[in-house]
Amino acid sequence: MIVHHPQPITLIGGSKLSDSDLARAVAIGDCVVAADGGADLARRAGLDPAAVIGDFDSISPETRAGLPEEILHHITEQDSTDFEKCLRNIEAPLILGVGFTGRRIDHHLANLNALVRYPRQRCILLGDADIAFLAPPSFALDLDPGTPVSLFPLGVVEGISDGLQWPIAGLTFTPDGRVGTSNVATGPISLQVTAPKMLIILPASAFEAAAEALTHSASRWATA
Repeated sequence: MIVHHPQPITLIGGSKLSDSDLARAVAIGDCVVAADGGADLARRAGLDPAAVIGDFDSISPETRAGLPEEILHHITEQDSTDFEKCLRNIEAPLILGVGFTGRRIDHHLANLNALVRYPRQRCILLGDADIAFLAPPSFALDLDPGTPVSLFPLGVVEGISDGLQWPIAGLTFTPDGRVGTSNVATGPISLQVTAPKMLIILPASAFEAAAEALTHSASRWATA
């Protein structure tokens, strides 16, 4: 394990990233880790990463030369993305991922896939409009009535819910069948799901509340 930290951390990717999104993440996780070219974005923001992890095919030579050698963790294998390399090598209560959505659809989909492939990690991806994270076995969150709640399966999964306009009990969700997009909260919600296969997608305005709930929830998937 490369990074051990007792508090949430901010993980910066090399995709589209706004100053406001970065500030929101750092306000919760002030320890910063960069995934490869995310180090360039960290440098421009005046942040000193605790570690840079990746295959180093996108970090600029100037940024790499300006960082201490001991924080550079070059992982050469090409069978995983830089995001996956980071998920494998970070130990923290919560990872706040910024700069991992928006630029390329294939990269965005790969990052969502990684959330499901590394269920031991708690990670929220923050984008311009939405957040996405893997549903733990059980989860509760205070939401205002009318808040959009989308449930998107990346495998076969069932569950029960409270506080959704359209309850999910008795339904089987699959990526090529029933999905749960565009549900609506009637107030605080609670969910229980049967497998680490369900993504929860909420408006970006729910970022801080979701981070707080995930950090303090005792419900976790077994370590793979």
